[in-house]
Amino acid sequence: MIKVVYDIKVYREVLRDIIKKDDVVVELGCHVGNSTRIIADISPEGRIIALDNSPESLDPMKLLEEQYKFLDFIKADVRLHETLELVAEKIKTIGRCDVLSVDLGGGYHPDTTFKVFFIWSSTLKPRVTIIRNRGLVDFIHSASADEQIKSQMGWLESSGNDGIPPRLKEFKLWSSKIR
Repeated sequence: MIKVVYDIKVYREVLRDIIKKDDVVVELGCHVGNSTRIIADISPEGRIIALDNSPESLDPMKLLEEQYKFLDFIKADVRLHETLELVAEKIKTIGRCDVLSVDLGGGYHPDTTFKVFFIWSSTLKPRVTIIRNRGLVDFIHSASADEQIKSQMGWLESSGNDGIPPRLKEFKLWSSKIR
């Protein structure tokens, strides 16, 4: 299942509904950890790998890491190939990714959000993905299609089993910081 929402309250309610007490959750865009705390309270027998690249995230997430021993915070850019490789290795040792949570700014950059979702979910193959992005919600509600292509998992099953893709040239186009 893939859920796409925009409102932060709806996002957090969906997290409460889909996460189980022993889930392995990868959270992309944890910022200062408000949603991370909700995830941690719901899944005390699981594991959380939370990522964010903002300077504001470092201190609050380090405090959460001390409070929740099953939380692993990584300060990194989720658009970088190396970040995906690092997390994929961690997931390989755990054995699974149950939930992929993607909140990269909420209302901005639906193209980047979709690319990150696509690559990460195709690699980690979660049971459920939740994405918070206004542009994607608008697109979904504005689009129509005559073909019926539907995935039942938290990744696009119709896209195959390729795993981590080769380095993408367009990563450089997403942000001047990546150069």
